[in-house]
Formats: sequence, C-alpha cells, structure tokens
Amino acid sequence: MTRSLVIAIALAAFGFLGWEIYQSGFVSDPLEERSDVQSEPQDLSARIENGKSIYVASCAVCHGANLEGQPDWQTPDENGVLPAPPHDKDGHTWHHTDNVLLTYVRLGGAGYMASTGIDNFKSGMPGFAPILEEQEIEDVITYIKSTWPQRERDIQASRVGG
Repeated sequence: MTRSLVIAIALAAFGFLGWEIYQSGFVSDPLEERSDVQSEPQDLSARIENGKSIYVASCAVCHGANLEGQPDWQTPDENGVLPAPPHDKDGHTWHHTDNVLLTYVRLGGAGYMASTGIDNFKSGMPGFAPILEEQEIEDVITYIKSTWPQRERDIQASRVGG
C-alpha cells in the first residue's frame, strides 16, 4: 500500500470512530439541545436569585425591569433592528430551547444568526460571553424561566427534553 492510501484509510477510520462516539452519546455537540440549565434543584433558589441580580444589572435596561421588553418589539426600527422582546409569557423566549437561549446570550443576536448561516442580521443584542461567566448566563435563563406560568414552562421544557 502507498503511504497516501494508508493515511486516507486511517483518516476515514478516525472519522468513522468519532462519528460513532458522538452518536453513542459519549460526546455531545455543543450546539445540541440542552436540558440541564436547572440540573441542580438543591440550589435552584440561589441560582434564580443570582440570575435575577444579573438580569437587573445587565438585561433590564433593554428587556425591562419586569421582563416586559420594549414597545412595538415586533416592528423593526428605521435601521431594521427589532426592539428588545419581552421575556415574560407575552414574548417568544419560551418558544426557544435552552440551547438557543444560551447561545443567543453568549454570542448576541448577530453572532447567533451568523452561527446558523445567516449573515448580516441586524440586532441590538450584544454577546455577553466576554462579560458573563457561563454559570451566570445559565442563572439568568433560569431566572427568566422561573417567572413563566406553568403552561409556558411545560411547553418550553418539552422542547428541550426536560
């Protein structure tokens, strides 16, 4: 066998092995749906309180102190940017999976959309990954989810598998 053929076979075998490991669940895709945002019930109230404090300091200026969002949040402004949506039951936050919410907060609106292949998306939402730790982002989402009525929590939970 030629050296090139041996290298090609080895690469194919490693690729197949990696795919099999991924499919078996031993390794997860970072963009795959997550249901572990509230994985530790014993400290849930502390996480909600922490998330609320972070929300007030970092999110309320745009999304409202009571999660009400900005007026006319479904109508783009003159620059094509949508106002900040509400995070209460009247908005669409609960329509999204945990993974979408976490990634959107990490990357911001334009960054998230670029990660899905949509470039040049105009958004007022900055990425918070440089500012907030991962646990802080998760706590904010946990706080927001804690304010939803049971119906919205159940629907959103069914989209993330738990």
